Amino acid sequence: MARCEVCGNSYDKAFEVTMAGETHVFDSFECAIHALAPRCAHCGCRVIGHGVEVDGTVYCCAHCAGESGESGVADRA
Repeated sequence: MARCEVCGNSYDKAFEVTMAGETHVFDSFECAIHALAPRCAHCGCRVIGHGVEVDGTVYCCAHCAGESGESGVADRA
């Protein structure tokens, strides 16, 4: 059994995610999101959808980008 790197649970159905050449082990998608998903630069929520990116800064949505002073940003449709 593998051990989740976030919660420490040993689980027979743990899975690996490779991101940027580094492999991580998790027991749930919740733990994977907690460890790997970026945070919105405005509101701080985890970005688990498409989000938007402006000059390397990640936002959860165009609204948050706009609230941070970015202009001309639209959510993906």
